[in-house]
Amino acid sequence: MKPQLSLLTTLCMLGVTSIAAAQTTDSQQWLEDVTGEKALNWVKSQNQVTRNKLDNDAGFKQLRSDLQVILNSKDRIPGIRKMGDAVYNFWTDAEHPRGVWRKTSLEEYRKAQPKWETVLDIGALAAAENENWVFKNSNCREPAFDRCLIELSRGGADAVTMREFDLNTKTFVKDGFSLPEAKMSLDWRDKDTLFVATDFGAGSLTDSGYARIVKVWKRGTPISAAKTILEGKKSDMAVSAQSTQHGGIQHNLVHRQITFYTAENFLLDGDQLQKLDIPEKSGVAFFSTQMIVTPRETWKIGEKTYASGSVLAIDFEAFQHGDRQFTNLFEPTDSTSFTGLTATKNYLLVQSLNNVKSHLQEWKFADGKWASRQVQLPTMGAVGISAVDTEGNDDYFLSYSDYLTPSVYLLAHAANDTREQLKSAPAFFDATPYETVQQFATSADGTKVPYFVVKRKDVKYDGNNPTLLYGYGGFQISMTPSYSGALGKTWLEKGGVYVVANIRGGGEFGPRWHQAALKENRQRAYDDFAAVANSLISSKITSPRHLGAMGGSNGGLLAGVALTQHPELFNAVVSQVPLLDMQRYNQLLAGASWMGEYGNPDVPQEWAYIQRYSPYHNVKAGVRYPNVLFITSTRDDRVHPGHARKMAAKMLDQGHKNVWYYENIEGGHGGAANNEQRADMSAITYSFLWNMLKRDNDANAVR
Repeated sequence: MKPQLSLLTTLCMLGVTSIAAAQTTDSQQWLEDVTGEKALNWVKSQNQVTRNKLDNDAGFKQLRSDLQVILNSKDRIPGIRKMGDAVYNFWTDAEHPRGVWRKTSLEEYRKAQPKWETVLDIGALAAAENENWVFKNSNCREPAFDRCLIELSRGGADAVTMREFDLNTKTFVKDGFSLPEAKMSLDWRDKDTLFVATDFGAGSLTDSGYARIVKVWKRGTPISAAKTILEGKKSDMAVSAQSTQHGGIQHNLVHRQITFYTAENFLLDGDQLQKLDIPEKSGVAFFSTQMIVTPRETWKIGEKTYASGSVLAIDFEAFQHGDRQFTNLFEPTDSTSFTGLTATKNYLLVQSLNNVKSHLQEWKFADGKWASRQVQLPTMGAVGISAVDTEGNDDYFLSYSDYLTPSVYLLAHAANDTREQLKSAPAFFDATPYETVQQFATSADGTKVPYFVVKRKDVKYDGNNPTLLYGYGGFQISMTPSYSGALGKTWLEKGGVYVVANIRGGGEFGPRWHQAALKENRQRAYDDFAAVANSLISSKITSPRHLGAMGGSNGGLLAGVALTQHPELFNAVVSQVPLLDMQRYNQLLAGASWMGEYGNPDVPQEWAYIQRYSPYHNVKAGVRYPNVLFITSTRDDRVHPGHARKMAAKMLDQGHKNVWYYENIEGGHGGAANNEQRADMSAITYSFLWNMLKRDNDANAVR
């Protein structure tokens, strides 16, 4: 651990002679006023500048049309969830841009053209109530599946309203559970009781804007009468409570999220909270009589040490009486990492990655012992698993795809590898000429960094291929191969090369890969990304004139750093719904919750390393930067749109002429609220990239 430096010492190290001098004036801060008239007028004017650049671009208009066809295709796979005797799906298309929640039987679903029954039409509801509703979530009461808590967002924001819905009558329950707009967490405790964490009024939110208090709310009583079960601190991230059930055993868990990566977990027994003796950096779940712990830090108990990233099982009653002899269901290696759990009635399915390729192990607990079987997967790409009926059988839905294989949806069965294909998605481009290869780059500190390259089999290594490098590198999120018809249409068919970098900060190799790029080590993620870019250039698959970088959210920050640290490597950069002002990020919307990832800029010692990469503080006049597009949403209430606004405005004020900006007025953190908006924003993005990176790009598109 580094020694704590005094504020004065730190400021002197930075060449600052007074605290006042350290507080630089931010002339663009007025753009943080999300819906202020002046700020919105600036947004609208910049949006129009971008529109004007595309008005006469026939390629843009055709691309937008092609993307809408893909997004609205009725041949897409409708993912389903079984509830009671029916399977449910939320569906959007050209006729239902806001979507419909609908149901059918599993037998009917097997048909090529199943008949669906509408349960809730969001478009009709929005029209009737004159609201811009976006469907966010449904939390249905198990095992009866008769009532649901429906969460609706205005314009796609994270903040939602909640209303109780009757699945049998397909109507909202008169005088049922209902809550006004807030960032909330809800779950059923029983048929007449909810766990509720929401905005209860003054002082009830954390610095991150999430609930600080979780309560038990009884039907027929006002929310003001709900009983508090846990209060977190204002500096915490959030609190919540959930009810879990498996094998006929119910557990009520209360969760205090201290930081993004540390938490306290409690068992609620009656009205009493019992803190679980597990590491603060860990997840917890239950499988019948067993407790499953997934530590994200090394855990030493007595003489036994469990590796970070393990999956551990123990009899919960024995654990409560002091037993700490766990069964290790997954132990990571240098190339493997745990990614998720799914329970059927008798089996626990453990998903993992091996060199960023999917693996699946099933475990059965019987007669006090665990036994396992390796499941044969049809792909090494992205795999999705969900149980059909956790309490009723051992069936599960298995979906898979990779960069060149459209999604396939199967009905699978634990204990064997026999499967029934339920649906397959159409191919939106001919994948025959292309291939996916995995390669490795060497980062600045010698670390080998994997990346996937999707390219034509006959690609010419002449340095002229338009190449898009995508990355994320944060929050232990893994970038695994998955199909995108839009990517095929917008990029591959035109002759482009697509690359995904599995840089540190992600979860591709478990907690160690993520934690290697936390806080003061953040630069490693950016070095990894630059190493992949250099590898692409040295192999002559592309050159700086034809290489672009793109990322969203934390990846938008990555793109911003690529812009400011390595302008010599790229000719185009797209920064989507990004963080960019890393001095104020913790004061904007949910930013305070991410200090476990980046550090606290209000602490001088931590700002000392954050400011070295903060794009907003490192962009300079007189530097020849790549062409850049900042794209965001006014309704993003997670990552503040002020980041993108201020960065674009600052660059324009500095005299940079190659700055593009577009802000969707609605859409939330996903950027768009419906398929029309998604098609439009994607067309803007890929038209910009193609015009800047194409083989015959002209002087106007070159740095």
